[in-house]
Amino acid sequence: MNLKDMKIVVTGAGSGIGAHFCQKLVQHGAKVFGGDIDDTSLQKTADSTHHLDGSFHFKNLDVGKEESIASFIDWADQSAEGINGVVSNAGILDDGLLVKRDRKTGEIIKMSAKKWQRVIDINLTGATLVIRDAVAKMMGRKNPGVVVSMSSLARHGNRGQSNYVAAKAALAANTVTWAREFGKHGIRVGAIAPGMVETPMTAAMNPKAKDALVSAIPCGRIGKPQDIWCGLKFIIECDYFTGRVLDIDGGLGM
Repeated sequence: MNLKDMKIVVTGAGSGIGAHFCQKLVQHGAKVFGGDIDDTSLQKTADSTHHLDGSFHFKNLDVGKEESIASFIDWADQSAEGINGVVSNAGILDDGLLVKRDRKTGEIIKMSAKKWQRVIDINLTGATLVIRDAVAKMMGRKNPGVVVSMSSLARHGNRGQSNYVAAKAALAANTVTWAREFGKHGIRVGAIAPGMVETPMTAAMNPKAKDALVSAIPCGRIGKPQDIWCGLKFIIECDYFTGRVLDIDGGLGM
């Protein structure tokens, strides 16, 4: 697919990797329809793209609410006169051990169901519903389509991230499922699994834990949004890529 021909939805478009995706897609001439729960951050993304070749349109989106997703996809599809791509990027972190013992009191502390469900609702259910509704619009059209979800290196398991790991592992597995289901409709499906990347989420990490992880990366540095963009560009442009997860982690997962 040619980037100039893209009419593509990007969720989590207000900051981090999502904002960078929007900037690069617009730079290459695409029409981008960005959604985020934060209107101020969406405006910042719009301001950073107004001088580029493509166009950026935005609308508030809460991927934790099915009705918000349906409204957003309807708006994007009508505005684009037919979307042909989606990048399901919105996500959150709410880390914690599933069960732990308080060092001072000896009390057993369990991850709350609310803490578990919040991450699953946004990172898995919300991402899935965005893809479901977008594919429902693309299905039956003559032009090809492409769907990309954001998994993570953490899908292989990571201490203190049971909820996040479960969501990202499920998205990786469903990349294969959806590729098999949507292929006959001319829709390709891929996923990207970043390692550590410079984003607002990783900036909030404990500095000692962050330094320890960086020291284990064979490429010797934390990733940048541009590194992840290279993977997205490849998936969109390579018409023979589907049903696979593209690891972009500096070798950390080896």
